[in-house]
Amino acid sequence: MTDIPFNKAFEPRYGECVSVAPGVRRVVAENPGPFTFYGTGTYILGAGHVAVIDPGPDLPAHIAALDAALEGEVVEAILITHTHRDHVPAARPFQALRGGSAAVPIYGFGPHGGDTALEGGVHVEEGADHGFDPDVRLGDGDIVSGTGWSVEAVHTPGHTSNHLCFSYREAAAPEGALFSGDHVMGWSTSVISPPDGDMAAYLASLETLRDRAEDRYYPTHGAPIESARDFVGRFIAHRLNRETQVLNALADGAATIPEMVRRLYPDLPAALTPAAGRSVLAHLVKLADEGRIASADGAASARARYRLL
Repeated sequence: MTDIPFNKAFEPRYGECVSVAPGVRRVVAENPGPFTFYGTGTYILGAGHVAVIDPGPDLPAHIAALDAALEGEVVEAILITHTHRDHVPAARPFQALRGGSAAVPIYGFGPHGGDTALEGGVHVEEGADHGFDPDVRLGDGDIVSGTGWSVEAVHTPGHTSNHLCFSYREAAAPEGALFSGDHVMGWSTSVISPPDGDMAAYLASLETLRDRAEDRYYPTHGAPIESARDFVGRFIAHRLNRETQVLNALADGAATIPEMVRRLYPDLPAALTPAAGRSVLAHLVKLADEGRIASADGAASARARYRLL
């Protein structure tokens, strides 16, 4: 498999507001887990008049810490990368503390686009906030600006259909800065879980990011990513290698997703097996859509049997 230089050196100081770059601060929520790493990092852009990216889970301590960090400052916008429950539920409570929707609009692509995936009753991601809808819907290339800060929305479907990254247009670094949500993280690959997760869309979105100028990413979980375009290239190669492994497993007689997971992930902890199964399913959906494989059931599903065409 392609070597990806994951960085798991991250020491969160829960509830503290930490400067991570000129004009960029972060407050980490205390919600560690297998899909959140050490917790959700809420970013603050600007000074005095600010934007907040991904307020995080609805944890009173985190909301209070974020509010305290911005005492005396004006929050002009709340920006949402996507609607998983570790990113968005704090948005409305925090907005209410700051004057409501008229004073602090919430920006995002739109509501969640599909059901939370389950396999064997086990969640394979943090789950979706199906009741959330932003005050202002953004499309690819839309600009949101305030006093001394502005971002460009970059639509990056794949992890979810409504995922956005935000390019920070006032970034001090010459290589620029991109808030990458869960689309590209430095500590792990992202879960791609159908039906809302889409492997073909994810790969296309990675290509979009690799072609952009930004070379420093701030994911919602974990440390910043340096040399990000090279990192994205390694992610693309990793996914394409995994696709080849799926095809080879089929050629060797593996017909079901559990059989493929055992071959592709021989040392995987049991708790992560359902997530691996969803990733394999995402590859199978893509390959079926391309006419390279077929399902005995006629459609790709978690329980289907597959064969090469």
